[in-house]
Amino acid sequence: MSRHRLFSWLRDWSDADLRGTLRGIYLAPVAGAPMEAVATARAVTGEGLAGDRYALGTGHWRATDGCQVTLITLEDMQAAQRTAGLSFSQGEHRRNLVVEGIPVAAYRDRHVRIGEARLRFHRLRPPCGYLERMVGGGAMKALAHRGGIGLTVVEGGTMKVGDPVIVKPTPARR
Repeated sequence: MSRHRLFSWLRDWSDADLRGTLRGIYLAPVAGAPMEAVATARAVTGEGLAGDRYALGTGHWRATDGCQVTLITLEDMQAAQRTAGLSFSQGEHRRNLVVEGIPVAAYRDRHVRIGEARLRFHRLRPPCGYLERMVGGGAMKALAHRGGIGLTVVEGGTMKVGDPVIVKPTPARR
């Protein structure tokens, strides 16, 4: 791995680097259920997206790492599709949000505003063996450094496809 990629999260980001667009919202009511594309979603503080497996407590990883919302960049998803020759366009990526225009490293240790909701970076989300079984061989390798991130909901609110996405530094604690 190159030094540039390994330490990319340390760089200073311009305002343009920290602005993007929400291109997709996907929900599943339980672990393993197909992801359903929706036009709007309501983020619930401390829980996740209303109607999604993580907010409902029915997500596979909910108990072990407290994941509330997952995000993948459109650019990383498209690169993974080209690499593996697989489709991730109908929610097969298993992430809740697809955002265009902001590098995933820019989210690290920051907050993100999407519509009325404010979320906070939780951790990187590498792909799992379950994804490999669902989508097909090569999915894990294609998403190895493109699996997205997990977020927690700090302020609830509605978000809709097409909303601007703005990444900001985490507010100082008092």
